[in-house]
Amino acid sequence: MAFKPVKTFVNYPKLEEEILQFWKENNTFQKSLKIREKSPRFVFYEGPPTANGRPGIHHVLARVFKDLFPRYKTMRGYYALRKGGWDTHGLPVELEIEKELGIKHKHEI
Repeated sequence: MAFKPVKTFVNYPKLEEEILQFWKENNTFQKSLKIREKSPRFVFYEGPPTANGRPGIHHVLARVFKDLFPRYKTMRGYYALRKGGWDTHGLPVELEIEKELGIKHKHEI
């Protein structure tokens, strides 16, 4: 068996694009769920992003957790369907819109 020569320089962005393309062409993510359909379930409800305020570094950390735990549980043999949660951010968003529109009293709405 002949091995391909190992490159001394790796273009990581290009390598990532190649891997993503491979996953897309082969439905790798969908297959990872399909083969675990009858396995124990792990549910991680992901809430929606907030629309009030500017994004911060804490949003990055939250996204990492929302990706990390279902991935880990999938690798441990669980069926971890990624599913959006429920919206709990309605009031803060409404208040920000009222501020932006200059609404001071509820009767103005």
